[in-house]
Amino acid sequence: MKWVFKVLLALSVSVSTNLIAEEKAAPSNYPYQADVFIEGINVPWGLAQLPDGRFLVSERAGQLFLVSSDGKTRQEVSGLPAIESNGQGGLLDIELAPDYAKSGWIYLSLSSPQGDGAGNNTAIIRGQLKEQQLSNVEVIYKGSPNTDSRYHYGSRIEFDKNGDLFFSIGDRGARDQNPQDIQRDGGKIYRVKPDGAIPSDNPFVKEGKPAIYSYGHRNPQGMALNPVTGNIWVHEHGPRGGDEINVIKAGANYGWPVVSYGINYNGTKFTELTEKEGMTQPAWYWVPSIAPSGMVFVTSDRYPEFKGKVLVGSLKFGYLVLLTVDGDKVIEQEIVFEGIGRTRNVRQLSDGYLYVSVDGVGVKRLVPKK
Repeated sequence: MKWVFKVLLALSVSVSTNLIAEEKAAPSNYPYQADVFIEGINVPWGLAQLPDGRFLVSERAGQLFLVSSDGKTRQEVSGLPAIESNGQGGLLDIELAPDYAKSGWIYLSLSSPQGDGAGNNTAIIRGQLKEQQLSNVEVIYKGSPNTDSRYHYGSRIEFDKNGDLFFSIGDRGARDQNPQDIQRDGGKIYRVKPDGAIPSDNPFVKEGKPAIYSYGHRNPQGMALNPVTGNIWVHEHGPRGGDEINVIKAGANYGWPVVSYGINYNGTKFTELTEKEGMTQPAWYWVPSIAPSGMVFVTSDRYPEFKGKVLVGSLKFGYLVLLTVDGDKVIEQEIVFEGIGRTRNVRQLSDGYLYVSVDGVGVKRLVPKK
């Protein structure tokens, strides 16, 4: 039996939300189906399409695959740096440089053992594809210190309209140490130039880690550029309840773990607060958790019913969530494509199609119903 719930969104410092949001039952009239397009990749974390139509797909276990434009054949790309794949870590997101046709830069996030201390931490690298090899590899940013934690790498990557590079690093399982401390990596959204240089107007250049752009995050595994407002949106996993969508503002504190709409996995509370002065409220939140992963603003003419809306994947429930938005506000949501599978990523690629990465399957493509 489908359930319906209502959530009262609180006023936000940076996002004005004072409305009732209602979840709708899954509609049956959207004229699309999800067909398997690339098979045999167990945890397809990152996905990008090259100008010639071929695809790059990351396997979290540590492989990068170059896939033919029809999705039928693939070759493994060599030249990756050391990757420590365990728990939630491994080879993660992929993003092409905005000037890829000229520069050839491919950006990747991964769990890197390089640096101080045992274990690993999130790193952002870039390289150029030469045949089936990644060459000229450079480290853009490396979280520190390393840790033995197997959790909360974050790792989504996105460019804004100015060509600056945004990425996330989760709290690495250290919620009481990392997210609220701007002297520490973890639980942050970062902004750098494409070569890793620090923008002079980053908010913590003089008082914290200079690449940090916002803080108080848990584990952001969705990131997308709002094409209308130009703002970066992220969604992040809450604990038991309290998954959030946040519109990223320079220097903003998004509250984790001081404020949250979630509780501990064992049912106990870790905070009594859902809001606090100086901490930015989410633009949207889910209770119970859907375990969101992947997010895209749909702009393609291939999907007129979805155009101007946002699609978010659910790891927990194996469906997509379609969000109606107005600027940087979320108006309502509805569940679509129930049963699509444990969704890891949702992307609209250069051919205009929507692609959905599904654990244990590979990559599905949304196409007109037959």
